[in-house]
Amino acid sequence: MTSPFDVSPELLAWDGDVPRARRLQSELAARVRLHDDDGPEPHRVAGVDVGFEEGGAITRAAAVLLDAATMQPLAEVVARLPTRMPYIPGLLSFRELPAVLAALAQLPHVPDLILVDGHGVAHPRGLGIAAHLGVITGLPTIGVAKKILVGTHDAIGPSRGERAPLMHRGRMIGTALRSKDGILPLIVSPGHRVSHATAVERVLACGRGYKLPEPTRLADRLASRRDRRPL
Repeated sequence: MTSPFDVSPELLAWDGDVPRARRLQSELAARVRLHDDDGPEPHRVAGVDVGFEEGGAITRAAAVLLDAATMQPLAEVVARLPTRMPYIPGLLSFRELPAVLAALAQLPHVPDLILVDGHGVAHPRGLGIAAHLGVITGLPTIGVAKKILVGTHDAIGPSRGERAPLMHRGRMIGTALRSKDGILPLIVSPGHRVSHATAVERVLACGRGYKLPEPTRLADRLASRRDRRPL
């Protein structure tokens, strides 16, 4: 059976042509689905994050697989690949996704949902890394970012669970979500096959008392090499 992580190279094409990459972003963004699929609740959830080594020469992607009900880790993997392109604002997914796909392919099971440290549709062209990943794999994805890339939102209350729509050009592109009392909000945006409302509820359900939901919190520790112990 073909893995969803064996994607066509054309969907990650990078040849130094920035306008071409942006056109591909717009084409893929048109394929994003912002509604929930009918079916069972996810059994396994993955979190992914990316860091860099050797002054940026190596891309280090971490993927953690968890039981969706208990948030207990089931597997963790790290993939290290030569960095294929420089940092270009708005094109981060082209830089990071090759290593992310390599990491996800090493997990023992295909996750039912992937939380990505980054943006979903809360992106100038509607295709942050979570949306890009979702469209090319066909899997449900959610972007969980620490900062706004584009858009604005109204003030939100200080308690966990309070939220406000993130708006851009008159359209909702995500949610500013207080994931823990008294801390700065996360920016939650659907990537693919998830609605705005469900994206927020999934992130809250994955919380275990930290600012970040457990899947991306654990992936962040691995990607940044802050935690070298097995989970």
